[in-house]
Amino acid sequence: MKTIYHASDSRGKANHGWLNSFHTFSFANYYDPERVNFGALRVLNDDTVSGGMGFGKHPHDNMEIVSIPLDGALEHQDSMGNKAIIKKGEVQLMSAGTGVTHSEKNFDLKNTVKFLQIWIMPEKRNIQPRYEQEVFEAEGRKNAIQTVISPIGSNDGGLKINQKAWFSLVDLSGEIKYDLKDKSNGVYVFVLEGDVEVENQKLNRRDGFGVWEIGTLNLKTDTSAEILLMEVPMKF
Repeated sequence: MKTIYHASDSRGKANHGWLNSFHTFSFANYYDPERVNFGALRVLNDDTVSGGMGFGKHPHDNMEIVSIPLDGALEHQDSMGNKAIIKKGEVQLMSAGTGVTHSEKNFDLKNTVKFLQIWIMPEKRNIQPRYEQEVFEAEGRKNAIQTVISPIGSNDGGLKINQKAWFSLVDLSGEIKYDLKDKSNGVYVFVLEGDVEVENQKLNRRDGFGVWEIGTLNLKTDTSAEILLMEVPMKF
């Protein structure tokens, strides 16, 4: 088993006034050669956007982009003709493929929106762009592994990503095991709320912990924790 630990307060930071962002991996003006990616996981940004503000229209290509609202509502528009509001309890996936432009802004004019912006490097390049979003009920992740993203062509639930990757949410009170779908993959654990112990590593709110060369992951908490598990290829 190999591991890497990223404490919450070790992340890169950027405060633009309307946007307060924490970068687990190198992004924009934050660069750390030791923190460029975890396998196919390239970007993990923890963003807070002021009321009515947001990211104007901008392009992406050949990247799998996942947005997970944590509080508030995010408005999305793109060049594929999609216009949507994404709220807590929903997950959004956009396969940029050959190229797409999109904008994201806080749907609320007063209150902030908080969301995770995650980029996964794709398995296949130059595919036709795609967009999906789905509601995932909280009851489905209470002391259970709730799959919210899985590979195109798989029989697992959730949105379909252009990579051999699986994302899962867990609201944990007690102990649970996560069995890797592909033993050659690694899992990046990101604590949304609370405290949890993963393979004897204690993690607090917004800590990250990457684990690979392991088949099963053991997680436990004495209180409660909300956790995002991102299983990704380490080689691709």
